[in-house]
Amino acid sequence: MHIKILIMISMLVVVNTSWSAEHHSGHIGGSSNAGGDCVKAHLSTFFPEHLQIVKPATEFSFKANNINHPKQISVTVKDIPVPVTTEFKDPYYLVKGVLPEALQHTTARINIKVKGKSSFCDVEKGWLVNISE
Repeated sequence: MHIKILIMISMLVVVNTSWSAEHHSGHIGGSSNAGGDCVKAHLSTFFPEHLQIVKPATEFSFKANNINHPKQISVTVKDIPVPVTTEFKDPYYLVKGVLPEALQHTTARINIKVKGKSSFCDVEKGWLVNISE
């Protein structure tokens, strides 16, 4: 009888231990997790506002938090690379660019990509504007 109880207790310990190991192995922060210790960029305060009607060559802007260097930021509009300027305004960067003058009578996405220290940390975000003329 004591042997049966010992066998049942040892089986429970083995099952419980393997379940715990299985469910704790996926935690972020270990050295095998490529993006476990990154802080992703935060993009906000988009101007002009989403779906606003604008003219070609209109200036746009947004804020970028949690980035190490403004060279991490790239912007395209309808797959056209757009140069941007950045100004550090602790604790964020104010990022500005100008819509391509060639874009007229279209809706275009201002697409922002921020490269992180690994692909897990990359951020992509954007918004639409309606370009007239």
